Amino acid sequence: MSVTVYVGSTKMAIRDLLQLAQGSVIELDKLAGEPMEVMVNNKLVARGEVVVVNEKFGIRLTDVVSAAERVQHLR
Repeated sequence: MSVTVYVGSTKMAIRDLLQLAQGSVIELDKLAGEPMEVMVNNKLVARGEVVVVNEKFGIRLTDVVSAAERVQHLR
């Protein structure tokens, strides 16, 4: 299974993409403090917040999609 945490997205012109360098900042469509989406095989299973554990990033789940909803999205 593939587990993905969706942090945000943006659209950029190719010329802007080519100008990115170390230290560049890309503004995303999500606000700071907004829940991140946890996806398994591209299906939403939970939402949570970013945490740091032993100097590594993690996600604390704050809302888990119900089993019935997960099964419904598989169809």
